[in-house]
Amino acid sequence: MAWNDPQWGNKDNRKNSGPPDLDELWRRVNQRLNGMFGNKDSGGGSGGGDGFSSGGLPGGGNLVGLLAGVLALVWVASGFYIVDTGQRGVVLRFGKYVETTEPGPRWHLPWPVESREIVNVDQVRTVEIGYRNNVKSKVLKESLMLTDDENIIDLQFAVQYILKDPVEFLFINRSPEDSALQIAETAMREIVGKNKMDFVLYEGRAEIAARAKQLMQDIHDRHKTGISISQVTLQNIQPPEQVQAAFDDAVKAGQDRERLKNEAEAYSNDVVPRARGLASRLKEEAEGYKLSVIANAEGEASRFAQIFAEYQKAPQVTRQRLYLDTMQTVMNNTSKILVDQKGGNSLLYLPLDKLQQIVSQPYSGAPEVLSQAPATSSTAPMDVRTRDALRSRDREDRP
Repeated sequence: MAWNDPQWGNKDNRKNSGPPDLDELWRRVNQRLNGMFGNKDSGGGSGGGDGFSSGGLPGGGNLVGLLAGVLALVWVASGFYIVDTGQRGVVLRFGKYVETTEPGPRWHLPWPVESREIVNVDQVRTVEIGYRNNVKSKVLKESLMLTDDENIIDLQFAVQYILKDPVEFLFINRSPEDSALQIAETAMREIVGKNKMDFVLYEGRAEIAARAKQLMQDIHDRHKTGISISQVTLQNIQPPEQVQAAFDDAVKAGQDRERLKNEAEAYSNDVVPRARGLASRLKEEAEGYKLSVIANAEGEASRFAQIFAEYQKAPQVTRQRLYLDTMQTVMNNTSKILVDQKGGNSLLYLPLDKLQQIVSQPYSGAPEVLSQAPATSSTAPMDVRTRDALRSRDREDRP
């Protein structure tokens, strides 16, 4: 109904040309709804006054029931949820933990009776200590650490972890992500503080990562954070930038020291064995010389003893033999030949080649060349021996 119509109140105009009545339109809509839901009212438009029920709306009881049923279905359906693979559902009843559900379609009493939390237990989470997103964006208050030898290092590392107990992760600690960062920093500071700077910077990286991982896991288990440490990765370890140049000089000096030390060790390993071998050789040679001298002395003593025994038996023969052996030994080392012209013939056969061979060879008795000489030259050696024998007799006869 048009309330601003100037013809309002004129019954003739309302019946003939005015707009339809709003009450009439509402009554028709109400009748159609009742017909749709099986409640047919035969009163039409003449009975019951304005057509409103006891609730104040036409057919209001049925509509409210319909709406209540729809709302009930929506409320019940809101309790359905799906847990994906790698996730766990945590059901709470009035804020208190009730159960943990496995992957699949699940249902719980709708809000406000029960609620749920979906936790991904297979997701690898990462916490960064000493930097954020990039090693160049440093966080010095986390990365600067003190070593056992009172040196400061800049250590940046990352910790990867997964959730092994969603209940502990959600309810035991207020902020488990912050706890993971603080525990990682605390554990690494403890490990670094118990080791030397050189060990942390160079040879001990893998060992430090393994020990830090074990210590972090022990702390998490003790505080019941529900976190399982997967890996600890050392991103960057270096001295602070303010002392980097001095540290590089110290490292170079240490490398030079190690190089010179290795060279000295190599020289020592080369010289000492040689000196020991030379000393051992000289010692063995001295021992051999000693044994040789002793053996020669013992042999000479034994030979003199035997010669003395023979001398006592035949002094003249032994003396002559000693003289001949001595002269043979002396003359055997010379290249000169003595010829006695008193022997007779002027023509002598001298086999110089044979004589030279005899001189070069050690003495082994009378020379064979003399036996091969002709009869004319054989008298000379005999005369020499006879003359030597006479000379020896003369020396014996002298007082």
